[in-house]
Amino acid sequence: MGAPSAGSEPGVGVPTADDTRSGRPLLSLALASMMDEVHAHSGAVYLLAADEPVLEMAVTAGLPRAFAAPWERVGLSAPVPVAEAARDRRLVWVGGEEDMARRYPRIAVVLPYPFALAALPVATADTVYGAVYVTWPGAHPTVLSDRERDSLTAACDRLAVRLERAARRNRAPRAEPDLLAAPAGTAGSLGTVEAARMVGRLPYGLASLDLHGRVAFANAAAAELLGVHVGDLLGTQPWVSVPWLNDPMYEDRYRAALISQHVTSFVALRPPGDWLSFRMYPSTTGLTIRISRARAVAEMVGAAPRTDATPPHRLVTISQVLSLTGALTEAVGVQDVVQLVADEVAPSVGSQALVILGSCGGRLHVLGHHGYEDPRTVERFDGLPLAERTPGTHVLSTGVPAFFESRQQLKRLYPDRDETPDGFAAWAYLPLIASGRPVGTCVLAYAEPHVFPTDERAVLTSLGGLIAQALERAMLYDAKNQLAHGLQAVLLPHSLAPPPGIEAAARYLPAMHGMEIGGDFYDLIPTRPLAAAVIGDVQGHNVTAAGLMGQIRTGVRAFTTVGQAPEEVMRSTNRLLIDLGAELFASCLYLRLDPEHGRAVMARAGHPPPLLRRPDGRVRVLDLAGGPLLGIDSEATYPTTEVALAPGSVLVLYTDGLVESPGVDIEEALVDLGELLSENGDQPLDKLADTLVRHSAAAQERVDDVAVLLLRAGADG
Repeated sequence: MGAPSAGSEPGVGVPTADDTRSGRPLLSLALASMMDEVHAHSGAVYLLAADEPVLEMAVTAGLPRAFAAPWERVGLSAPVPVAEAARDRRLVWVGGEEDMARRYPRIAVVLPYPFALAALPVATADTVYGAVYVTWPGAHPTVLSDRERDSLTAACDRLAVRLERAARRNRAPRAEPDLLAAPAGTAGSLGTVEAARMVGRLPYGLASLDLHGRVAFANAAAAELLGVHVGDLLGTQPWVSVPWLNDPMYEDRYRAALISQHVTSFVALRPPGDWLSFRMYPSTTGLTIRISRARAVAEMVGAAPRTDATPPHRLVTISQVLSLTGALTEAVGVQDVVQLVADEVAPSVGSQALVILGSCGGRLHVLGHHGYEDPRTVERFDGLPLAERTPGTHVLSTGVPAFFESRQQLKRLYPDRDETPDGFAAWAYLPLIASGRPVGTCVLAYAEPHVFPTDERAVLTSLGGLIAQALERAMLYDAKNQLAHGLQAVLLPHSLAPPPGIEAAARYLPAMHGMEIGGDFYDLIPTRPLAAAVIGDVQGHNVTAAGLMGQIRTGVRAFTTVGQAPEEVMRSTNRLLIDLGAELFASCLYLRLDPEHGRAVMARAGHPPPLLRRPDGRVRVLDLAGGPLLGIDSEATYPTTEVALAPGSVLVLYTDGLVESPGVDIEEALVDLGELLSENGDQPLDKLADTLVRHSAAAQERVDDVAVLLLRAGADG
């Protein structure tokens, strides 16, 4: 049977809206029913919190809740299947271990086992009530069948209707006891007394574990091999009661067996030198373990065994830290860190609000916050001298965490803090220490008084270290990004001054990755009697590329000002680039504008061809003569092409970021760009520029910088 039994109660598959009134577990019955229908072996129902965008696990089935501990509370915007299902109101299917690692790497880090998962919204046409996930062992096909899809969808729709009816009667369901199979019990439960005696006589060890990993039966051989009396094993987890098995790797094998429903095994060293083999045979009710001597094992890779006992909650701690590590590595800027802490950390520890504090110039600075109804409550601390006596300044200065389980505790130590009530009742102040120095403080606020036991304080302090590393990287990135934007702003023209008879507009968009600075440039040079325009792209996305771009742009202006012809400007710029010895290449398109006679003379150096929209709306790609990229051949020549510019014509000059991106055929991209230009070419030029960069598929992805320069002939100037 794929799902745990929910009992022999009549109508188990069809709970009604009156279930909550009669005390029947609405959510548990619905979950068990849908798992039975599709032969899933675990699952959970989440309900959307009433006052915050958070999904809370209401009931789980088939596997211990601890397996999903990092996701007991998840933000609605979190990148996990149940949140995605509720947020997008659609079924999310993960077909196996590789699919999980590719799409949801944070989950794969914590649960790197072969299993399939489906997550679905529990929603009516008007309201989202929550979400459901169910899982299958690794042997499940990588594709969800139509029958499974229809069955799960119908079950979630029925559950949503029942929740809607319950809400109308003010009987919204709450969390229910989890559905787990009953423990295996004593040896007598294995069969007859004689069968138990037979198992007891086996020459190898045999033990039975329930779904929580607790020993329900062990024969004499197992106790002898483990070196622990049978009475001391029963009811305990082996990695707790057997000191030399106290290693996360062994506990991981137990989880792997239950989640994948595959036979798993490992070897372990029993001090001082005995190697034992453990083979786990899983079912939906628990595990059977065969223990024997592993004489053929020559060596074992792993950490030395530890002798200290480990608290039962260690599994949750490891899972949380692994999951949140994956989340925080994705943060780029400081605001990304704040948002990720709000989406990932705060829900997982039950916090309702947070503040990230930093310091600069001897003063406290609020780097970001989330969850406060009145932002002024937090922002009034911005600029506070570090000498002021507040919990935020104290933790930031000393690097020592502080936990306040109630407002009374906080008021006792910081009486002035009560003058600025924020509506919360408990706080955790976590020092953010990276590279041996404090970089900030993370303040987690709780709506109700909150006890911080020792293990939770350890978890929160560990999370503070992870947040600190992410914050340090983010602050460095923001500083570099600010420098890059400043440099880019200096190197690109602040405004365009087109000659009479020409209208101009330009746009520059940085790439979405990296430092957001590159070598794309454009310029409009208002020389008399003929003006000039140029667009180009220096290879690379760094300060060197941007600096070289500035030198090229300055050189083009100088060569134009002294009266060189277009082909001479290109030759001179090419020699300049080679003389600079930068070992970077550049593409370039240069044109001399003659609006009085309705023409332009163009020279091209390895640059994408421009587009010309005629007054009748027809668009063509200009096939211009050209030479090689600038910076390759000092003797290169750059022939020119004359193009007629009738009044109302629009020239579109662009860099390759507008039309090139992975998976996009450049010819198709040019066709699409031409159609867009044809349909919208009569728009005001600034609006047309926005339209081209907004609707270009490549520009939306922006793996490269995008520069666009538009010129329309026939304007009054």
